This record gives sequence, C-alpha cells and structure tokens, in this order.
Amino acid sequence: MEAKQWTVDIYITEDGDDTHARAVLRTRETSTVAGRGVARRNPVDRPIPEIGDELAVSRALEDLAIRLHDVASEDIVQMAGPAER
Repeated sequence: MEAKQWTVDIYITEDGDDTHARAVLRTRETSTVAGRGVARRNPVDRPIPEIGDELAVSRALEDLAIRLHDVASEDIVQMAGPAER
C-alpha cells in the first residue's frame, strides 16, 4: 500500500474588521488548488480575532473543497472520453 501526504497551508490576514483566509492544497499528483474565505466583524461586536480567523478559515476550506471537487470532476470527464481502439 502506498501512503500519500497532501499538505494544506492556511494563510490569514486581517484588515480592519475583515479577516481573509487562503487555504492552499499541494500534492504531487495535482496542480496547486486554493480556496478563499472572508469574515467581517460587525462593528458593534467585541473584537475577538480568533472568531474571525475560524470563520474565514472554515470558509476558505469549504471553497477549497468545492474547487478540488471541480478538479476531480474535470478529470473524470477527460477520462470518460472516447476509448482508444
């Protein structure tokens, strides 16, 4: 059995009340796939950066999952083309 390791790097930046996250998947088999997420703090809420980080990262991971699914779907379509004879 072959073991594989895929790595997801998470990058978080804050700009005022906005937190931006980028989740980047790197594998040997595929090109890099990235997802993005944003969280915006309501100005009346207490500033708790960890909550903004969690929301932005969860949204980036969700976006990454959708994009990875799209890559897999495209691969399936290409493989389902006319069979060689």
